Amino acid sequence: MVRNLVLMRFVPLNVNSGLLALRLVGAAPLFLKHGLEKVLTFSAMADHFPDPLHIGSVPSLVIAMLGDFVCSVLIILGLSTRWAALFAFLNVVVAWAFVHHFAFFGRLGEHGELMVLYLAVLLGLFFSGAGKYSVDALLTRRSVGKTCEFISSHQRGEEVRTLSS
Repeated sequence: MVRNLVLMRFVPLNVNSGLLALRLVGAAPLFLKHGLEKVLTFSAMADHFPDPLHIGSVPSLVIAMLGDFVCSVLIILGLSTRWAALFAFLNVVVAWAFVHHFAFFGRLGEHGELMVLYLAVLLGLFFSGAGKYSVDALLTRRSVGKTCEFISSHQRGEEVRTLSS
């Protein structure tokens, strides 16, 4: 009984539900706090946005907006999740390294803990993918189904029909 309690066997183990929760809890705050802010106040931010890569403040803002707004939406939907997580991860690394100077402790490090959490979530999603409850999984099931259908019809010697024929 104690073993079952310690191992939490009374709660079903579901990795896909965990990945869904990770996508929502990790990407929603990034979208709501940083992504929407960049989209809604783009013109006001454009003049004074940091330029850590020396490409100009507007291109830097556009890249940051892609990472915080577009990639967050893609991660929440589970669409192209690994690419979106990688792009957002790199965006956060650049911001933490060049704008916040890897600050984690003290007055200057007020965003450090949050950035480390974003980085951990994004890195985990990059390596794991979106899971079963995602658009990625839906697209994979459809393409795998069509591939299997194509292979089995080819093995049976049937004429293979493509979209162009």
